Amino acid sequence: MNFVEELRWRGMLQDIMPGTEEVLSNERVAGYIGFDPTGDSLHVGHLTQIMTLIHFQSAGHKPFALVGGATGMIGDPSFKSAERNLLDESTLQHNLNGLKAQLSKFLSFGEGETDAKMVNNYDWFKDFSFLDFIRDVGKLITVNYMMSKDSVKKRLEGENGLSFTEFTYQLIQGYDFYYLWKHHNCKIQMGGSDQWGNIVTGSEMIRRIDQGSAHALTTQLIKKSDGQKFGKTESGAVWLDPKKTSPYKFYQFWLNATDDDAKSWIKIFTLKTKEEIDAIIAEHDQAPHLRVVQKALAQDITIRTHSVEAYETAIKTSDFLFNNGSLDFLASLSEEEVREVFEGLPQFDLSLTELSNGIPILDLLAVNTQIFSSKGEARKMLQGGGVSLNREKIADGELLVSSNHLINDRYIIAQRGKKNYYLIVVKD
Repeated sequence: MNFVEELRWRGMLQDIMPGTEEVLSNERVAGYIGFDPTGDSLHVGHLTQIMTLIHFQSAGHKPFALVGGATGMIGDPSFKSAERNLLDESTLQHNLNGLKAQLSKFLSFGEGETDAKMVNNYDWFKDFSFLDFIRDVGKLITVNYMMSKDSVKKRLEGENGLSFTEFTYQLIQGYDFYYLWKHHNCKIQMGGSDQWGNIVTGSEMIRRIDQGSAHALTTQLIKKSDGQKFGKTESGAVWLDPKKTSPYKFYQFWLNATDDDAKSWIKIFTLKTKEEIDAIIAEHDQAPHLRVVQKALAQDITIRTHSVEAYETAIKTSDFLFNNGSLDFLASLSEEEVREVFEGLPQFDLSLTELSNGIPILDLLAVNTQIFSSKGEARKMLQGGGVSLNREKIADGELLVSSNHLINDRYIIAQRGKKNYYLIVVKD
């Protein structure tokens, strides 16, 4: 497998330093990508770099994931409009632990020749004094060179300006490259195209300190076909942590992609071969309404990020909400996960005491909850066959709803018409 060619046909490659492809073709190379630890979870915006490392490892090279414990205390100014909040050491350590656990799902870590390795730049910066740094590192790169970077220019032209703290970021990231080149024989740094300036600063340091040579490549920044930023929804970022974004929502994010985006993303975010992808797209084009590409993409990345079980639950959740599927899947979910399934839909809490003696169906629908505005409205809909509890139509206007109607001893799923769902959660 040719690593660069793999990125190229998948539409991932943006910039590549001369000589990089030749080095990668002729020897096993160690290379790295940096990850920002300002949160305890990665999000789908990080997946391009994760996939880059997967391809790098699959091509027989050794990937390093650098988690910026030191740089996370500063914040990368690259094309940001404002300075980030600085993080304390304990928060950073918590975040580092979370990121390592997530990366371990995608990469094979260990001590073998092609096993991935995680490093933290705090380890080599914690004892590096300010005076030593400006003496040994600061003298290597001129202010003119630093000011020429587009990311710096943009911030200087903005309303918020650029602090000295952030201005030094490219020196620190540049030194990271030198340190890993010197101590781990990392000959290439990779990253998003917005990191090109910082990466080149590192290769320049290697040349100036030890007259060495290093290489670089960047991947394209992913945007949606309508020009909007990839990885954002109306409710915010799409996280890899299932506690922040449920597997169901994660699956839906990919399933809801446009045809153009899905055809592009299936190349970037799955490991399917060109032949497999061409066949999937051809099948999709025969019947676009079946969303064959979206389903293949969503399945692959949901399983890779979470698990087969999480994917199957996401399918059952979708089937329940949109295709009158079974309620059985709820049995395996926690209360938090059940509430997430119904997020955005009306939810009501009810006490077990209220339910123990039985609640008349009309009271449940219009008094204990506000599914209907009045008993009269509820009775009319019920007589017309438009009310269901737990998928069963209710015809008896005198029905007493009791604990016998509970799913998992806790839930009642009410339905008004075909598409209006309500979750009733019974508390002790």
